Amino acid sequence: MASTEEIRSEVAQIVNEIVGVAPEDVQLDKSFADDLDVDSLSMVEIVVACEEKFGVTIPQEEQGNLKTVGDAVAYIERAQA
Repeated sequence: MASTEEIRSEVAQIVNEIVGVAPEDVQLDKSFADDLDVDSLSMVEIVVACEEKFGVTIPQEEQGNLKTVGDAVAYIERAQA
């Protein structure tokens, strides 16, 4: 199973590819909407890419709870456990 930092790094790469934010700026405490300027459409792309990368399913009702990078990383960790 991947470590928290490994997952964060992969999520950072995904965010970089989709919205162009530098990977080093994608930290656990950053809000997708407020800090990283991720809109709802881009968030859907990020979720799909994370599902494919990590082999997890993030139900639509859970996607709204993923406010920060840390929320997403924690969800992926739980889903992989």
